[in-house]
Amino acid sequence: MASKLPVPVEQTGDIDLVLRQVLQDVLGLSDDRVAELDADSGLFGHLPELDSMAVAGLLTEIEDRMDIIIEDDEVDGEMLETFGGLLTFLAEKRADG
Repeated sequence: MASKLPVPVEQTGDIDLVLRQVLQDVLGLSDDRVAELDADSGLFGHLPELDSMAVAGLLTEIEDRMDIIIEDDEVDGEMLETFGGLLTFLAEKRADG
């Protein structure tokens, strides 16, 4: 069972869609693999496509599509560990404006 996100789903719904599309576009993940992602799905260290080189491209694309800036000191293993962790980070980032 997927863990609950600390940010209400009504605040993450559109971010979820954007994040899934970015993962598909940047990493070349199939529709099925992207659809199967839940809050507990591992990302960095679990998806072979998401290596250290791909992280920069992924974050840049997220910044462009969501019109946010992700500072270098905000990027850590915990934020990239799971789909839910990254989704929560992005929801909080958007809420901070």
